[in-house]
Amino acid sequence: MKTALVGDIGGTNARFALWRDQRVEQVRVLPTADYACPELAIRAYLAAVGQPLETLEAVCLACAGPVGGDVFRFTNNHWQLSRAAFCADLGLAQLLLINDFTAMALGMTRLHEGERITVCPGEPEPGRPRLVIGPGTGLGVATLLPLQGGGWRALPGEGGHICLPVGSEREAAIWAHLHRQLGHVNAEAVLSGPGLLALYRASCGLDGRAVTVDSPAAVTAAALAGEPYAVEVLQQFCRWLGRVAGDNVLTLGARGGVYIVGGVVPRFAEFFLASDFQQSLRDKGRMSGYFDQLPVWLVTAPYPGLEGAGVALQPLLEGA
Repeated sequence: MKTALVGDIGGTNARFALWRDQRVEQVRVLPTADYACPELAIRAYLAAVGQPLETLEAVCLACAGPVGGDVFRFTNNHWQLSRAAFCADLGLAQLLLINDFTAMALGMTRLHEGERITVCPGEPEPGRPRLVIGPGTGLGVATLLPLQGGGWRALPGEGGHICLPVGSEREAAIWAHLHRQLGHVNAEAVLSGPGLLALYRASCGLDGRAVTVDSPAAVTAAALAGEPYAVEVLQQFCRWLGRVAGDNVLTLGARGGVYIVGGVVPRFAEFFLASDFQQSLRDKGRMSGYFDQLPVWLVTAPYPGLEGAGVALQPLLEGA
């Protein structure tokens, strides 16, 4: 049985697992801040699970950011990687680097019962793309495309860096406040963990309120405890996620459905289900009917990025 290593590396955490017999095993989560480079993190992971380095057939790393060329610089952490130096250091013959949301999209093909919650009921339109979007340390966006004859292809992109859409006077005022601070205001500036805190601070600045919380988790906790101002901020987060998801559905023709993924939204799943997300998703004027019967799911699977990295790596292992 061939053994490979798969990794899903974000801005805050690196998730590693062994890939054997088309399954992930021995999952560990390591903070990226604790290691100077991915090679050291991988060596620490292998030592922790008792897997000798020389037994690995291949490695697939799903990385936040556009992948290409020999040197890869991670978007949201201090790591960088040279393919040639990485393979030489670890004694590897095969390294596959893919975008983290390529892996996330492929992970949607391996969801099990109970690993997604229906947000909007509907039926996937056969043969149409599916949108995968998720706030985490950043905002990831990818497309899952069904192939003739079966199977799927994941199309990576950098949709988190599109311009933040404005759909109301309040949103225009928040956007202007952020623009004075940031210049270009992309969707990720609001729709991410750090973005939630930025949204709270911008709202306080507009309304002349004192900032009383200092982390995204604290904003969420206050909202879930019923604090009215935090509730409205989190509601606005959900509205903006609906607007951005809806824009992507129209652009891609993603009538196959929408997967909401990432580490942020599942933390307030019940709030999200009752929020203005659905209304904002379809708030597209004369194109609102385009969203009739569009299914939307909130994904609660623990490690879909690792599963997707394994899916991406499997053809390489079978051809080796």
